[in-house]
Amino acid sequence: MKILISNDDGITALGIKALMTRLSKEHDVYVVAPDRERSAAGHSLTLHTPIRVEELESKFGAKRVFVTSGTPGDCVKLGLIELLGQDEKPDLVISGINHGPNLGIDILYSGTVSCAMEGAMLNYPSMAVSLASMSCDPVYFDVTADFIAKFLPKIEKIKFPEKTILNVNTPALEETDIAGVEITKLGSKMFTDEYEKRVDPRGKVYYWMAGELTTKHEEDGTDISAVRANRISITPITFEMTHKAIMAELEREFCKDGICDWYGYGANQKD
Repeated sequence: MKILISNDDGITALGIKALMTRLSKEHDVYVVAPDRERSAAGHSLTLHTPIRVEELESKFGAKRVFVTSGTPGDCVKLGLIELLGQDEKPDLVISGINHGPNLGIDILYSGTVSCAMEGAMLNYPSMAVSLASMSCDPVYFDVTADFIAKFLPKIEKIKFPEKTILNVNTPALEETDIAGVEITKLGSKMFTDEYEKRVDPRGKVYYWMAGELTTKHEEDGTDISAVRANRISITPITFEMTHKAIMAELEREFCKDGICDWYGYGANQKD
């Protein structure tokens, strides 16, 4: 299998090194990653400044390694459209291994998840992988990378859904202490919304985001509850954001039979 790996923690992060090292033993691995940490970048792209790209000497078993000045989304987009040759196009895009959880609705801010979403938007099967801990112990990244290596043959057996990624979160545990794998839905918020107000040496006020992990109870079946129970969480996430269930009600209330006669002088009427 050909695999494109990217991340939002940057090319020197422990997580991407672990993933490169493990997957390259069995697959052709290509890497396009940011030159520095771009956590919580969301799904942003660089529009008004040049994106610098440098191909590095191959390492950790990867076939080719690129570093860019762009966002995680830039990295995947450039890799798939410009940097990889036709015979190098991947069968799968993997973003990670992120240093920290990407759970619940906090994924909306995640550069890791957005990185994988960019792959899905370009019609490539994609997944985001995160170690749900702020621990820097390399062994936990290795455990996560080994799980992904064992998971890949399972993916090949399914028809990967369009407009969808798999969001994988693993607890920071030895393999023997992991309680299993669970297919989950998104939970609520993983972090509290708090800012700390401070004053700099020149008397100017500034704010520092100081949210902490929430202890709020989560119903069973969510990604947050699974990780708290020492299980690996796999959540299918789609970027198809249309809320189709409410469209009929909106049509009845606002634009009956496609005619919104409450607005202006019939400019919205159908022919």
